[in-house]
Amino acid sequence: MILKDGAACLRNLIHLFRPASSSLTSKLGACYFCTSHVASLQQPGKPSVFSDDEYADLDWDNLGFSIKPADYMYTMKCSKHENFKQGQLSRYANIELSPSAAVLNYGQGVYEGTKAYRTEDGRILLFRPDLNASRMKIGAERMCMPSPSVDQFVDAVKQIALANKRWVPPPGKGTLYIRPLLIGSGPVLGLGPAPEYTFLAYASPVGNYFKEGSAPLNLYIEEEFVRAAPGGAGGVKAMSNYAPVLKALIRAKSRGFSDVLYLDSVNRKNVEEVSSCNIFVVKGNVISTPATNGTILEGITRRSVIEIARDYGYQVEERVIPVDELINADQVFCTGTAVVVAPVGSITYQNKRVEFKTGSRSVYQELYSTLVGIQTGVIEDKKGWTVEV
Repeated sequence: MILKDGAACLRNLIHLFRPASSSLTSKLGACYFCTSHVASLQQPGKPSVFSDDEYADLDWDNLGFSIKPADYMYTMKCSKHENFKQGQLSRYANIELSPSAAVLNYGQGVYEGTKAYRTEDGRILLFRPDLNASRMKIGAERMCMPSPSVDQFVDAVKQIALANKRWVPPPGKGTLYIRPLLIGSGPVLGLGPAPEYTFLAYASPVGNYFKEGSAPLNLYIEEEFVRAAPGGAGGVKAMSNYAPVLKALIRAKSRGFSDVLYLDSVNRKNVEEVSSCNIFVVKGNVISTPATNGTILEGITRRSVIEIARDYGYQVEERVIPVDELINADQVFCTGTAVVVAPVGSITYQNKRVEFKTGSRSVYQELYSTLVGIQTGVIEDKKGWTVEV
């Protein structure tokens, strides 16, 4: 029997493994994914995919959002003009790259972010990983890179979640953040696409993205720097989009703000997005968010929140939002895989601070509760958004 689904194969191994089993070797032989890699996954003195430990030894009440590498990562390679083949799990470790790798010299790379959730009954769920896969394909095309198929991407994420199951926080304590990367790993000197590409995925348990926790955010509208320009790569999750925002972000945080809200690069009058998340403005029964026009990332949480809001009867508009509209807004909130749905308490623009309604009866709280309820299995998923590992 040959199992083409690596995650299913991994589940088989975990089920089959018994220390006293004399038939383990022959059973492993049934799975082509495992025969050549099981030895590298089991290292003396270290937990393995067969570990009986229910949870890793962490302070689950104080996770924050910093790297705590889970046991395993996933790797898959291909050459230019070819398709990705079967990947493999290995211990989380440093990788080897040529100094002339395209990703190091010219920033040829995209990444994604998704999460694994532990339910109250012990299941592990993923949330719409097929959309992450599709977004990576769009980004890869923009950056002249081959990309894994949707099935390959989803299977890799499943394998990472399953192999690192003990790193998925207990219910209510956080999530396992999974970071897939696609990079031009082959060497180049002149400007051009790499001859080889590497897809990687690793994981880390996380809590709240912002140090404020669930407290309302205080945003600063940036007028000097812009995040993206028409015709650029602002609409895809290119690695090169993020380092340029650091200067404005560090400056804003040094002044006591949570994050930066950017304006459009042409007129400097319209709201676009925050450094790492989308933004929504609420006025009465109308929820507005900037339209994704090539400079704004099409967030998966954004898309999900829009659908949930419409289900609740809100009128959702995707349009140009002049910065002046913020003065009269009732509520403002941000969305993203890392931030989930976060309330905005104030926005400062041209030395004027505008405050917004927050609290238990706010729109963001209703949308947050429903979204997280679906993601964690508390609310029945009638939309087919979750995938059980």
